[in-house]
This record gives sequence, C-alpha cells and structure tokens, in this order.
Amino acid sequence: MALSRRGLIALGACFGVGATVGARLGLPAALGPGEPREIRGRARALVDEAFDGLDRSRMWDVHVHVTGLGTDGTGCWVNPDMRKWTAPWRQFKFDVYRHAAGITDLARADQQYVERLLALHRMANPAGKLLAFGFDYFVDESGEARPARSEFFVPNDYVFALAKQHPELLPCASIHPYRFDAIERLNRAAAAGAVAIKWLPNAQGMDPASERCDAFYDRLVALGLPLITHAGHELAVHSPDAQELGNPLRLRRPLGRGVRIVVAHAASLGVVEDLDAHERLKVQAFDAFMRLFSDARFDKLLYADISALTQFHRLPTALRELLIAPGLHGRLLNGSDYPLPAIDPIISTRMLERGGFIKAKDRAGLNEIYAHNPLLFDFVVKRRVSVEYKDQTHRFSPSVFETAGFFQRPKA
Repeated sequence: MALSRRGLIALGACFGVGATVGARLGLPAALGPGEPREIRGRARALVDEAFDGLDRSRMWDVHVHVTGLGTDGTGCWVNPDMRKWTAPWRQFKFDVYRHAAGITDLARADQQYVERLLALHRMANPAGKLLAFGFDYFVDESGEARPARSEFFVPNDYVFALAKQHPELLPCASIHPYRFDAIERLNRAAAAGAVAIKWLPNAQGMDPASERCDAFYDRLVALGLPLITHAGHELAVHSPDAQELGNPLRLRRPLGRGVRIVVAHAASLGVVEDLDAHERLKVQAFDAFMRLFSDARFDKLLYADISALTQFHRLPTALRELLIAPGLHGRLLNGSDYPLPAIDPIISTRMLERGGFIKAKDRAGLNEIYAHNPLLFDFVVKRRVSVEYKDQTHRFSPSVFETAGFFQRPKA
C-alpha cells in the first residue's frame, strides 16, 4: 500500500487507456491483498481496541456482495461483455473484482469467492454474521427480465443455499418489483428466511417513486422486512442511463407507506434532481438524503449503512457530517461493501490521514491489517476514524456496529 503503488493504480483506474494497459500488464492482480493471515504486533493492538466494548455476536455486516460465474450449478451469471477485449474498461473491472475476491481459477470461481469470504470473516469475527446479497436482473416496464442490460445476476436460491450451509451468512434476497410474480417471490423469500430485500435502482431499473411498487411496499410492511437500497450515483455496477433512479428523494413514497429502509452508503456520491424545488435544480445526493434523514416523520423508518464512506472518492463530506451527528448514530448500520474494501487503493489510509480522520501513527498498522484481511481492515478503519468538532472528538457510536437488533421483525 505504498504511495507510489497507489498513484500508479489510481491513474490506471481513472483513465480508460490506463485501464486497458493496466489490464494487459496484470495490474488487477496487484490490487488484491495477500492471503488471509492472523494479525500480530501493533496491528493486533489496533484490532483488539476496535472490538473493545462491542458484543461480537451482535455485529452483523449489513452489506456483503456474493457473486459468481455459475460454476458448480450456482446459477450466478456475469454479462459476457464483462470479459471481452472489445469492452476494455468493463473487462478491467471484472479482473479487478475477481482478484480482490481471491479468484485464481475461473473454473472454481463461485466456490473460491465464498471460501475466501468465509476465511476472512472467521479470522475477523466468527461470532458475527454477514448479510449475503442476491442480485436480480434489470427488469423493463413490461415486467420482463433483460439480461443484456444487466451486469450480473445472483439467484436468491443461491444465497438461501449458502445460508443453510454456512451459519455465518444471512440471506438478503433481491426481487424486482416490476416482475409479474414479485409478490409471490417476496412471500417465498420471507418464508425461506430472508432478513431483508436488496435493490440497486440505477442498475436494475426500478423507480422507487412509481405507484407500481405500492403493492410490493405494502407486502414488505406486512412481512416486517426492511428494504436495503442503493442511493446516489452508482459506479461499481454498469448504470449508463438511469442514475436518477438512485435519487434518495424518490424514497419518500415507500417511507410514506411505512417501509423500513436502509440507504446504502448514505447516498454519499453524485448529484440528483431536487424534486422539492420548483425549478429543475441539482443537489448533492447526500444533501438530499440528509433532508429525509432529518425529517422527524421518518425517525423509525429511515436508516443508512456506512459502507463505502471511507472510500477515497466519497471523502470527506458524508463521513465527517455523520461522525459529528451522534444523535443519528442509532440509525446507522455498519456494512463493508465487500469485495470493494479488498481493492487497493479504494480506501486510502494516506487520504484519511490527510483529512484528519486517522492518526499518522496508526497508518502502518492499518496497512498491515489490509494486506492480510481487508474485511477486518474495513471494520477497524471505521472504528478508528474520528473528527474534532466544537472541542470534542467524534467517533461512530458502538451501536453503529451492533446491528443485529435492526433485523428483528416487528410483531404483527
């Protein structure tokens, strides 16, 4: 995680030409950390301090991606364009993700992905849980799935099977509300033990403000299932023409119907239309989210996860504003956004230090943790980050990391 390496990688990631050259030179392999390994020395002290005072059994990572190529009959699928030289940026992204996830044998891609995820988790906090996300196809207005417009697909049956096999994993189903059998799928997911439903509107094509989602929302409320939905600009998944579907202000409709919502990444990236303005104005997505988050009507309904807030392209506003708002910490949930924390240099300890979020003396230890367990690194960094405001040091409250209680279904 040296600066020279980060600088080279950042250049390759920011420019299409650099990405193409980098892919051919094996740059994606350099992005991933080393093999999972127990942490020792000063790094071990940072880990122990991070867990101090927390109930490890109540620590659920609420944002974990599961993906694969369909090996061994998992049903997972990745758009073939992700592996074509004719789409160099998308191919580069595919290679970056697979190396970050520890996939070295494409014939065993799905199995290697899960094996590495579980190895990292068991070394970090075997008493905790991980919410494993399914991921539905893009579905058009007619209710038909459109794989050609989808980047990847993870069947709900796969995450249910993983959860049965590995008690550390909890199934989070993904169901597009435009499907003709969306309610039936939702009922089956709830009966199978889904703890939440996951959406990424920008990439999947659903409009949270559409009335055609109302029946889905009402059933979510009846089942007591929360909706975890991306908001703000989407970079990780191909979303060329539907970024506005990630406008957090579009979530007023489900909130108004009583749906409990977790806004992924606290909508901390991009600009959206200000739907409350008389003119077509633009507003930062995070500011739009905070407008809803500060609305007392949604105190028991609207939550956010803090996944990705320490990533370099989201700094510094959202991280700082949420750190200095302890009154909101009871509605924040920790998530890793795995495998993204395993991509160097998405989380730059140097940038965090320069921004005043971590101490210089901690950088070496944090970098060592990253090198051998990026999942643990993501957690420890979030426990270390702080800001000085009005003569006080502000950190995330312990409740942000003890997330299990949020997923207890309300009694009917």
